[in-house]
Amino acid sequence: MRTLVVSLALIAGGLVARPSTLLGLTLSWSSLDLTREGSEPVEGSKGQDKPPADPNATRTPDLVELVKLDPTIKLDIRYAGINNFLGKPVYTEARAFLQRPAAMSLLQAHHQLAKSGYGLLIHDGYRPWAITKLFWDMTSGTQREFVADPKTGSKHNRGCAVDLTLYDLATGAAVQMPGDYDEMTARSYPTFSGGTAEQRARRDLLRQAMESHGFTVEPNEWWHFNYKDWKEYPLLDVAFSEIK
Repeated sequence: MRTLVVSLALIAGGLVARPSTLLGLTLSWSSLDLTREGSEPVEGSKGQDKPPADPNATRTPDLVELVKLDPTIKLDIRYAGINNFLGKPVYTEARAFLQRPAAMSLLQAHHQLAKSGYGLLIHDGYRPWAITKLFWDMTSGTQREFVADPKTGSKHNRGCAVDLTLYDLATGAAVQMPGDYDEMTARSYPTFSGGTAEQRARRDLLRQAMESHGFTVEPNEWWHFNYKDWKEYPLLDVAFSEIK
């Protein structure tokens, strides 16, 4: 069985598994007790310890770090801190990557938005498969509408999905949208009719720019965009520290 090297840290009173080689401690995912506080272990992908193989995904991965393309692309990598739906960090590095064609298309959308006074603020890009598995194992019920099943994997695992919002070029501040990032409610839908007219206009402007450059919005997440060629890339479980 392939094993995942992890380090364990007590964070905010809870035990979190982080992909790392810092302690040299090797555990398989099937041996980790990923139990939600006050609950029984969840059912799901227990025993699965590697991404599913996709025989049709034959394109060679070429992950590019987004901020190296243009320093005006800003980062707010929520999963590297505690401001996320788990309330705990799951990334050891605040970095964002996409496959090269997706990254170049995102750069074009960023430049297009600058004409309207906005820039792109990235929350997440390529996501190692082990983190997708962690999200699945730590959620249940209706929450699982907003996380990918590790049995099939996520477009994030292929380096072809990006979570983002807009920031105001004049102030550098993130704009307000009808719903918050990673909010697991109806406000996350890109067709949600609530919020203010200004919030909806900014959400729709972001969608228009991204869809003009080869992306499509996730049906239940206004911030999540998938690149058109995602099926061509394999599901990956490579740590950020291993990406050159």
